[in-house]
Amino acid sequence: MTTQTKPIELYYWPTPNGWKITIMLEELGVPYEIKYINIGAGEQFEPSFLKIAPNNRMPAIVDPEGPDGQPISIFESGAILQYLGRKFARFYPADERQRVEVEQWLFWQVGGLGPMAGQAHHFRQYAPEKIPYGIDRYTNEVNRLYGVMNKRLADRDFLAGDYSIADMAAIGWVKPYKNQGQELEDFPHLKRWFETLTARPAVQRGLEVGQEHRRNLADDKEAQKVLFGQRARG
Repeated sequence: MTTQTKPIELYYWPTPNGWKITIMLEELGVPYEIKYINIGAGEQFEPSFLKIAPNNRMPAIVDPEGPDGQPISIFESGAILQYLGRKFARFYPADERQRVEVEQWLFWQVGGLGPMAGQAHHFRQYAPEKIPYGIDRYTNEVNRLYGVMNKRLADRDFLAGDYSIADMAAIGWVKPYKNQGQELEDFPHLKRWFETLTARPAVQRGLEVGQEHRRNLADDKEAQKVLFGQRARG
């Protein structure tokens, strides 16, 4: 079994994408150190952070005990989950058929649930003017995606066999379901899955990391300018 002697550095802000990694690290029980990246203050554009995360987004990690004992930096939450799953041989099966099951649902979240839920949040809460078409389009698409999960979970406990990084990736995007215009009562199998995951102590700890930094961005116009008025930077 792989052991970790030096803390993994996690560049983080308490958002659904950040929660994926705190949940995984808490489940693994390995030492880690939080490096807060205040995305509302523009810290994601600092040159030192861009060396680690060239897409101006958190989360990212630096593992001082990477391959061959040398440090490695990784950005993109899905890639981080896969790396940690491979390194510690947990929550990401080695069997190819089982691994493909996990990867399908991990990429489904990264490419679908996360972006669509994020757009629903934006048009429902942050857009400077209410645009009914945008609100309806993304609220309805999140509803469809919740339905996909609900159907998937009708005959199984988790998204891809055993509890895995696919579940960790999705839970943070279901947590703010009301802000997405959804009701879990409409999706009984998804509701059961949600309650099962949020009862796990490691999930609870992961979701609590940095909660003191969370605030209602709908009331913070300066942070909105940073987050939603971004342009390419040299």
